[in-house]
Amino acid sequence: MARQQYQEAIVVRRDLDFGLSHDDIPRYWMAGDAFMTRVFDAVQSTFPDGERYFISAVRAFRDRITDPKLLADVKDFTQQEGQHGQVHTRYNDRLRRQGIDIDAFTRRTRVITERRLKNLSPEYNIAMTAALEHFTAMMADLFFAEKTMMQGADARVRALFAWHAIEEMEHKAVAFDVMQQVAGVGYATRVTAMTHASVLFSLYTVVSPWFMLAMDGYSKTERLKLYGKHLGWMFGPRKGILPRLLPMLASYYRPGFHPNHIPTVHNYAAWLETFERTGDSIAAADAMHEAAVA
Repeated sequence: MARQQYQEAIVVRRDLDFGLSHDDIPRYWMAGDAFMTRVFDAVQSTFPDGERYFISAVRAFRDRITDPKLLADVKDFTQQEGQHGQVHTRYNDRLRRQGIDIDAFTRRTRVITERRLKNLSPEYNIAMTAALEHFTAMMADLFFAEKTMMQGADARVRALFAWHAIEEMEHKAVAFDVMQQVAGVGYATRVTAMTHASVLFSLYTVVSPWFMLAMDGYSKTERLKLYGKHLGWMFGPRKGILPRLLPMLASYYRPGFHPNHIPTVHNYAAWLETFERTGDSIAAADAMHEAAVA
């Protein structure tokens, strides 16, 4: 029996304004919490160069794509990822104005991605891209399906992450389809790349906020206390971020897995309807948040 497919139209949305240049956005925009804010900030700092890596990995196979729909999807994927990179570059400019040495983070990401493109095969790079795209789609679902996850966030920053989440859901299968249908990557390489991506992503998420908080002026003792206070938020067995990602991560290891087997987050329609009606990304994110599970 064929599995149900969940696939949304890929829509390229340009020139969205989230007000990132406004100095009234709180330094600790995530409910006034320094640790949670810097976790989000550290992860998103990788996005501009990460998105360029994804685009390069997919484009390596563009000339071999014969399916018109997949070719159109790749074009839209590339344009969406390009928009994400531009907006997150502006977000990083905001962190730089706060005194965060954001270039130290972006430079490291750039070195890693350029080294991968140079030293790894195109097949492994597309497998890494498909794995990391699954990660971003998982996080989009995790942080927006339930109201408590983004409760208290500044509306403008929440809107940026909501827009990015929406588009990750829309193009969640593109890199995977190129990997399977065009690159011919098999199961062993697919799951090896996911294991590789999972370890690196998890380590980065845990370690990088340590350095951002130091740049904020927190002492080593203060940072240790912040990490201890947030152990439940990160690793708690029922509500922790990483354990809640595990079932979605495990699904990728199923031999017959495809990203379109995963339902689109239930409040996607609330974001889409509001944005199509108003053209306002902040209002759309507010509607998505209100439609989230309490």
